[in-house]
Amino acid sequence: QVQLVESGGGLVQAGDSLRLSCAASGRTFSSFAMGWFRQAPGKEREFVAAISRTGGITYYADSVKGRFTISRDNAKNTVYLQMNSLKPEDTAVYYCAASTSYALRTGSDWYDYWGQGTQVTVSS
Repeated sequence: QVQLVESGGGLVQAGDSLRLSCAASGRTFSSFAMGWFRQAPGKEREFVAAISRTGGITYYADSVKGRFTISRDNAKNTVYLQMNSLKPEDTAVYYCAASTSYALRTGSDWYDYWGQGTQVTVSS
């Protein structure tokens, strides 16, 4: 079991930056690949970014590539999502998730544990 708690969401203007954090507790954090997903009102949950167990490999959705950066600090049991040049279409509830898969996965079914989400709202 692992518990995930996101923080750092808020209301910002287009072009601003935010950094989301996801603190993990329970099982050894470094045994999980981590991902960020988001869900906008009326839309399905979508993949945003993923990072390998050691942090050496990352993968991004095309919609955020070049603007968002995923990172992790295994000593602090925390994964981050740095979001720059935010756009109104980035407005969503952002979730972090943990996967026991060795490969980086974009499908939500591969993730075993989920946080409660944090709201990000970008005004135009």
